[in-house]
Amino acid sequence: MILVTGGTGLVGAHLLYKLSLTEPKIRAIYRSEKKIDKTRHVFSYFTKDVDTLFNKIEWVEGDILNVPKLEEVFQGITKVYHSAALVSFDPNDYYKLRKTNIEGTANIVNLCLANQIKKLCYVSSIAVLGKEGNDIITERTDWNPNADNSVYSITKYGAEMEVWRGTQEGLNAVIVNPGIILGGGFWKLGSGALFRKIYQGMKYYTTGLLGYVDVNDVVNGMILLMNNEISNERFIMVADNWSFKDFSVMVANKLNVIPPKKEAKLWHLQLAWRLDWLNYFFNRKYRKFTKQMASSLQNNCVFSSDKLKNELKFNFTPVEKSIAETCELFLKDLKS
Repeated sequence: MILVTGGTGLVGAHLLYKLSLTEPKIRAIYRSEKKIDKTRHVFSYFTKDVDTLFNKIEWVEGDILNVPKLEEVFQGITKVYHSAALVSFDPNDYYKLRKTNIEGTANIVNLCLANQIKKLCYVSSIAVLGKEGNDIITERTDWNPNADNSVYSITKYGAEMEVWRGTQEGLNAVIVNPGIILGGGFWKLGSGALFRKIYQGMKYYTTGLLGYVDVNDVVNGMILLMNNEISNERFIMVADNWSFKDFSVMVANKLNVIPPKKEAKLWHLQLAWRLDWLNYFFNRKYRKFTKQMASSLQNNCVFSSDKLKNELKFNFTPVEKSIAETCELFLKDLKS
């Protein structure tokens, strides 16, 4: 049986749908029953017979930090897809991020070893790949511990170290490093929140490059890697690198709203993160825009997915198509 963590998130929900097409039984962890409904909604994007496929999932209430419960969850499992994670760029969430992303992943790795799991697929991020001084980022680009890394990237890197530690102890594993994942169903988180923000109105754009990938490409690539003999390697998943200006303009056009028309200069971004910090310091408001985020929006590095393309003959969905399909789902959900 296959185990999926993070099954109530963007990647996990789409992964469960894909697996349900071929697997007789899947087990997934959840923390909130309300979130299961979001995964069911994702199924409805692709099929009218939601119940038949959705009923293949054995939902188990649990948490990757609850080891005794995880020990029960791992009974009868042969393969594990680990996509559960906490996503935050607020420095004040650092210890929460460490707890979930590093300690939680260590728990998954330890139980994979203890239960002689055949293979683990870990969903990481391009955020862990070093960018300073590099024009083209590949799987060989080293993490730079001295760079001004975000708290999210630091903890995702720490999680990767737990996976690599597991491989040294005999675990077969693959790591995928997706860019910004485009897909429907989760409009308050990740790229979904970005589509929502553009729809509500966005005045400014930036010219830095960002790597984008369709969620279906991510899960299809994960399944291919898990069913392949490839082991103990990482793969970047980026369909293409676009400037945020081009991305936001296309999204706005597809959503029939006014696109951003003003460029956010470097000094704008530097002022914005400082004002955000002051808002936190005096009003204890949640950090929405950090120094590291400002820096990433000015980044001009290009992420290369040539390794995945060459080794698996993998073809990515064009970003234009991903945007169009995601916008269509957004508008459909907005009406309903």
